[in-house]
Amino acid sequence: MSDLLRAPAEIKYSEELDWLESVDDGPKPFSWRLSPKMVRLFILGSERSDGLEREVAQKWFGDRSFVERSIVTLASDRGLLLIGDPGTGKSWLAELLSAAISRNSTQVVQGTAGTTEDHIKYSWNVSMVIAKGQSRESMIPSPIMTAMETGTIGRFEELTRSTSDVQDALISILSEKYISVPELESGGGDDNIVFAKPGFSIIATANSRDRGVNDLSSALKRRFNFVRIPVVTNKKSEAEIVRFRTEELLRRHSIDLDVPPTLLDVLLQSFADLRASAAAAGSDDEKLESALSTAEQIGVLEDAVLHGNFFGESALTARTLASSLVGSLTRREPEDLAILNKYLHGVVEPRSREEGGSWPEFLEGGRDAIATLS
Repeated sequence: MSDLLRAPAEIKYSEELDWLESVDDGPKPFSWRLSPKMVRLFILGSERSDGLEREVAQKWFGDRSFVERSIVTLASDRGLLLIGDPGTGKSWLAELLSAAISRNSTQVVQGTAGTTEDHIKYSWNVSMVIAKGQSRESMIPSPIMTAMETGTIGRFEELTRSTSDVQDALISILSEKYISVPELESGGGDDNIVFAKPGFSIIATANSRDRGVNDLSSALKRRFNFVRIPVVTNKKSEAEIVRFRTEELLRRHSIDLDVPPTLLDVLLQSFADLRASAAAAGSDDEKLESALSTAEQIGVLEDAVLHGNFFGESALTARTLASSLVGSLTRREPEDLAILNKYLHGVVEPRSREEGGSWPEFLEGGRDAIATLS
């Protein structure tokens, strides 16, 4: 695992998953590696009442009802669609579910404007087709087809980014649970049909801000159970998410550094202030282009920590945090810079006078960053 830039969840938590399997005596649907209760425990962490010999850390932070509904959906014959704003943890939850259920979270199709039907069904090894003709051996199965053949979970990221033709191809897969391969001759059996084995399902994600890009048809919607993942607004929960993900990133860089709680509070409060400003804005021009998601908070904090470690005093400072925030959230010039400047003068400056602490240095760092970018 040490030589992987980012290990998938089933590799990263392989030892923990092995242990959970060894103590899991609950009923398992189909070919699931863990029972539904153990899947939930793997994702949300253990409690004393679980009576386990070891602690299982929480990996996804959110309402347990979202996780439970997702697990129940995957135990049925319906697909699961996780929908929400950018940075709400949809993909991470999908990865954890796939890892716990199938021990394979890498059977993924990424939805884009260039995604074709071949990406969710199959394509061909051209050299083998030329040499030996079309056969099952020369066919290249998609991640979705592989999941069907193995009775595991397939994932479709950013479903609404793909065209309606691609989306429609999913309807028959979710309804009929097979893929026809008309290029292959049927020898009286099922040589030209790939059937899904028990345990197969699809977890799709969709960005709620992409509404109107490629809306899902009513037929496809009926074949998914929707789980809407809201933006985390509870400061305690958001602090846990930011701290958890940042610590993982720092371990990846072999950086031994604690994030001071006061600076984490400054970051959380800054994002809360900017979200409130965006909610009160009268037009899109008065809003930052950034989604101001929890994931972007993590990015701001990681950038500040790395900058301080490589080019500063090997410590996180309020000045560096402010510089990272301005640099990360400025997508449009001069609109975003004007919004951030207004925030610093209208909110941070009065708070610096009244509360002191890290805010004066944060204010100074933000002003310097804006002056550099202006």
